[in-house]
Amino acid sequence: MARPADSTSLTPVPPESDGPRIGIVGAGNIASLNVAGYLEDPRCRVVAVCDPRPGRAAGAAAAWGVPDAYTDLDALLADPSIDAVEILTPTHLHHDHVLAALAAGKHVSCQKPLANSVAEARAMAAAAAEAGCILRVSECFRHYPPLELAKRLIAEGAIGRPNNLRMRTVVGQTDSSFQAGLDVDGYLWRMTSTSPGGHLFDDMIHKYAVALWLFDQDIVSVQAVVRRRDHYFEPCAAIFEYEDPGILGTMEVSYAPAMWLRSSFYGADEFFEIQGDEGFLWVTRCTGQLLDLPAVVLYDGKRGSQTTTSFPHVDDDWAAGFRRASSHFVDSLVDGTPVEMSPTEAIKALQLCFAVYQAGNLRRPVDPRSISQAVVPDGWPR
Repeated sequence: MARPADSTSLTPVPPESDGPRIGIVGAGNIASLNVAGYLEDPRCRVVAVCDPRPGRAAGAAAAWGVPDAYTDLDALLADPSIDAVEILTPTHLHHDHVLAALAAGKHVSCQKPLANSVAEARAMAAAAAEAGCILRVSECFRHYPPLELAKRLIAEGAIGRPNNLRMRTVVGQTDSSFQAGLDVDGYLWRMTSTSPGGHLFDDMIHKYAVALWLFDQDIVSVQAVVRRRDHYFEPCAAIFEYEDPGILGTMEVSYAPAMWLRSSFYGADEFFEIQGDEGFLWVTRCTGQLLDLPAVVLYDGKRGSQTTTSFPHVDDDWAAGFRRASSHFVDSLVDGTPVEMSPTEAIKALQLCFAVYQAGNLRRPVDPRSISQAVVPDGWPR
């Protein structure tokens, strides 16, 4: 009997002298961040890279010290020695690429968002269960050390009973060498009908995943106002109601094209504030380094305490989330560790994303759990 894709009892890859062998599917802008964790992990080997652009596949293979370069996915999947694949292709290709990999008996890690619609994501989850293979979504924010620490402190009762989450994202300009080296062609598909939306779909999926994960609570109602700037960017103000009526969430998304940000990566900055009955937590950075503050700040407001604690030694390098996400997939392959994020969790994040769009379109509350397909924001694409 095939085991469910979300099973908490995963079957590890049979041990080999060099550990699980991993193929990388897609060598675009974000690939180097995702692959670094595998290259550093002694328990696995990256043995192949596939990209339809011959020069890109060969160049990535040379840069990463990978022996095989393919321009055809079927050729990579036909290699019986490859145990698992990391799929880093454009989102509209995920469905077909994941199904092909599962049909070939490969375990799969897939870049976020999992799919362009809830129906596609559910089909992928069902295929993984049928194949008896691991399917997980690579979600770097859930493996980012400051956010991991915040989740642990919440669970330990450091702020008492949580009652509010505030998430703020601002996109501006930066002169980082990382952003200067990005391939513009890697963004064009994000601005056409090959994507069901713009920035709120492609980037904010990270924040939806965090909103669901911090409290391990479903969100049952969304209200939102969504705007459009410079075609792709979608300023937004949203309110989330959780299963626990004592918890509310707000999400603010801003676009500031004339504001320059300190960043080693993209011109973006995130800030998370988690309020509890007895204190609050700040996570002051993710992608950028906008504020001269520690990455995590805890205010303990219990009577007789009233202390502020910072955590200066937590690794706040945004790339650490990518490396840890890759290492976690190896944990699942080698030790059978339950996957983070599972297909079920990835589907909930997609539903939340589409609920924001639908609430913005309809100007009324929307239950994310009611969404079974995709929702496109009004006027998309221009």
